[in-house]
Amino acid sequence: MIRYATLMCFLSLIIGCHSKNDLVLEVSEINLSTKHSGEPNLTVHHDGKVLLSWVEYENDSLDALKFSWLDLDGWTEPKTIAQGTDWFVNWADFPSLVNVNNSNMTAHWLQKSASGTYDYDVHLSQSKDGGTSWSPSFIPHRDGVNAEHGFVSMVPTPDAKTFAVWLDGRNTKNETDNAMTLRAAEIDSEGNLTEEVELDRRVCDCCQTGATWTDKGPIVVYRDRSDDEIRDISIVRKVDGKWTAPTSLHNDEWKIAGCQVNGPSIDSKDNYVAVAWFTITNGEPKVLISTSKDYGHTFSKPIRLDQGDAIGRVDVVVDNKISIVTWMEDEDEDAAIKMRTVGFDGNISDVFRIGKNSGSRSSGFPRLARHDMGLFMVWTDALDSISMVRTFKISLENE
Repeated sequence: MIRYATLMCFLSLIIGCHSKNDLVLEVSEINLSTKHSGEPNLTVHHDGKVLLSWVEYENDSLDALKFSWLDLDGWTEPKTIAQGTDWFVNWADFPSLVNVNNSNMTAHWLQKSASGTYDYDVHLSQSKDGGTSWSPSFIPHRDGVNAEHGFVSMVPTPDAKTFAVWLDGRNTKNETDNAMTLRAAEIDSEGNLTEEVELDRRVCDCCQTGATWTDKGPIVVYRDRSDDEIRDISIVRKVDGKWTAPTSLHNDEWKIAGCQVNGPSIDSKDNYVAVAWFTITNGEPKVLISTSKDYGHTFSKPIRLDQGDAIGRVDVVVDNKISIVTWMEDEDEDAAIKMRTVGFDGNISDVFRIGKNSGSRSSGFPRLARHDMGLFMVWTDALDSISMVRTFKISLENE
């Protein structure tokens, strides 16, 4: 384990440290039994275990969704959730795994539905025995259209269901009214779908969604798309059993006739909600965070976190009266993975430079999870010819 002060030096990738704050970080890599792999994701199990999922590229045609959980000895022996030769494997549209309660888990991946490049469906599978066995997969969208369906976010509900939200392309094959939509549903342990709903009729085509469940209900964030191609971040909430109309989180006024593949991230704790996102204003790329103290009803003025060369690919977690944001930023010919904390009181830490990676698409999106024992972070190391998932524990404490 390596211990660093505020501007963190990470393994052998960073030289020199400087600090003006009292925060101290301890960083250690956790070895994972994997070969050629990518698209990692993190979640925290119902009983507190950290769960990791990723795609193992078995050969040129076979892909497998695997998972492991963290115990005192490190990552457990990987188990396979599903595998296939007809999957849609994409650097930005990655699978996920959530624990619903006790031994119940839900996983998702993407699978081709037809020969078109972007004709693929969301597939869900569930386990009732902690991941030892998995149900046959099923599709949460019932349109039957061979079109794009993906960029899924899943969170458990208080009544042991899985809440899922995704981008739905059922209308994109129409001659008119052909925009990507945002849809959601709840899935019980038997695979039954309820609360199916269209949340927004016109959204950005290929940016990640984000979802969190508060004790007042679910909140969803996503990149919207206006009729004149403004692609800012919008938010919808379920209040007293009804979904609110889409509301812009902040008027960045980013106008672009295309998808940026750079969606927002959201997390919450009690009444506090944090949303981080990437945008470009007046030609300048930025990573922003905005917070709410009333379950997402109102949000603070955004705070800029990056150092001027942001790539985006953000993630955020809320813990111990702070929001912790990660993102990627251009650095010479590669990219730096960076982190910053924002207190509930608005205090901002220095920038922590966590590591170095390729800025290419193959490096994917670093993911972050909070746990009582610290923060856990994962990304796809794409600096070599063969990509590989790497995982780390980060302890953040006051000095």
